[in-house]
Amino acid sequence: MKTIRVLVADDHAIVRAGLRALLEAAGDMDVIGEAKNGQEAVREAERLRPDVVLLDLAMPLLNGVEAARQIAHQLPATKVLILSAYSDAQHLQKAVEAGATGYLMKETASKDLLRAIREACKGNGFFSPPIARRLLKQWRNRDLESKSTAALELTSRQTQVVQLIAEGYSSKQIAELLSVSIKTVGKHRQALMDKLDIHEIASLTRYAVSSGVVESKPTSNWPVTRNGTPADESDRLTHP
Repeated sequence: MKTIRVLVADDHAIVRAGLRALLEAAGDMDVIGEAKNGQEAVREAERLRPDVVLLDLAMPLLNGVEAARQIAHQLPATKVLILSAYSDAQHLQKAVEAGATGYLMKETASKDLLRAIREACKGNGFFSPPIARRLLKQWRNRDLESKSTAALELTSRQTQVVQLIAEGYSSKQIAELLSVSIKTVGKHRQALMDKLDIHEIASLTRYAVSSGVVESKPTSNWPVTRNGTPADESDRLTHP
């Protein structure tokens, strides 16, 4: 029997530990790696080349949808299963369009999760029953909505910049995370504002939350720099 090699990506260590225990007890699965944010998930997938990536939707630095998109593009043989607390049509559509093989709710029964991984490894899709019903309904209606939303579609890089802005990172920090210049970050930000007709950072953040690019989570601290020190408030993005 072939052992299915799985990469588990979730920003909560206790969730990763629980998933690891469940999968390795199955007998035909081996958790070959873990990731605590979206960027690490992509990096570890490239390094380890797993059969299946079990990916949380709400991930820091790079959300699950964008991580799934990059993994699907760079590693077509690797299947991505999204785990999410959200069952709405918007999150589901973004995940499927990004290349996810399946989408499961976090309350999914253990036997269904194991079955989903086995099906994904065979190249088959798998969705939680409520998600499957929603997906069928969404596909029936998508043509009616596509024309009105096409003009607002963002590129993968623009989506990354929106997420990092919404998470409170400064221009300098975004430049370091994406390995680009601060000037390039400024150009991306301006292009986003022009495309979305949004001209304030607060409004851009609200857009990121409402469109599902980033999950709405309360924050009490400024982000930290690479060396662990708090980022200065003056270093945060401001209205140009």
